[in-house]
Amino acid sequence: MARKSNRWIAHFSTHSARGLVRDQRTRRKTMFVVVLGALLLVFAGSTFLQAPLDPHEHLLWFILYWLACAWLTLLAILLALFDLLMVRADGRARAERLRTPME
Repeated sequence: MARKSNRWIAHFSTHSARGLVRDQRTRRKTMFVVVLGALLLVFAGSTFLQAPLDPHEHLLWFILYWLACAWLTLLAILLALFDLLMVRADGRARAERLRTPME
């Protein structure tokens, strides 16, 4: 039974990721939320969470927290690069449609 539920979760997350990546509006909203989250985490880690994240006292929490910040930042960069490539491909396809004569 556990295998079937794992397949369902993998199937659902694959289709969710495809939908998220293919729709430009959703992709850009996701980029906005991810960048905002990363900025909030960096701000919080640099100000009021500085004491609980002291690397001399809580090394594991320090590493996990800043890895989460780095992961969100990398995710935002990859989504932005993918968005750039999708916009360029869409522009090329539209230019090609303009060049081809109508039948």
